[in-house]
Amino acid sequence: MTAPLLPLAACGVLIAAGVTLLLERSLVRILVGVIVLGNGVNLLIVTVGGPAGNPPILGRFAPESMADPLPQAMVLTSIVITLGVSAFLLAMVHRSWQLTGSDGVQDDTEDRQVRLRARRGELSEGVRQLRAAYRRLILDQRAELARLDAARAERQALEETRRQELEPAEEKKVRLLGLREEDARRQRQQAAREKELRRRLRIRQREALKQMRTAIRAERERQALALDPELEGDED
Repeated sequence: MTAPLLPLAACGVLIAAGVTLLLERSLVRILVGVIVLGNGVNLLIVTVGGPAGNPPILGRFAPESMADPLPQAMVLTSIVITLGVSAFLLAMVHRSWQLTGSDGVQDDTEDRQVRLRARRGELSEGVRQLRAAYRRLILDQRAELARLDAARAERQALEETRRQELEPAEEKKVRLLGLREEDARRQRQQAAREKELRRRLRIRQREALKQMRTAIRAERERQALALDPELEGDED
């Protein structure tokens, strides 16, 4: 026996449409999806249940010409189940409309709290990563400054050694004072760089904390807006 392709294609379309509607957040669409899915399943059972025949009543027709009664019983059972589920969903739609004025399925408060905690964790982790990156940047810059200072000090020491061999005592003393002033100036510059790096780090940390607080405040406002219709329904 070969099943016809057109009814099978119609079954596939109905079942796919019903499953798609079941995944929506609107209760009305879910109800329509249940009905469409039930019709698709019924059509599939009838299609694959065998060829048409006489009613399966013993004594009136020959057994060879009778239709298979099992698909008919399964379709009847499926119709009853679909009607029961449809009635239940209709009651849910009516109750939801009375309480909230909408048929949309809202997120649970616990789900919103879990999502808020996850977002807080992500923001905290981002702040920690930024702090660690800034610390590494400061350490790298300090190491680079120390390396440059060491190379410069080495060159200056070589130059000083050469000058000491050629310059008189008075010029050596003046040169030593100049070197001390240069060293003090470099130390002040390094301290200023470190101070500027710390200031930038504090500014970025404050920006990250501000973003985290803004996100938390927005999530709380959305949660409060989502809970207001339920409170109004309880007062009614």
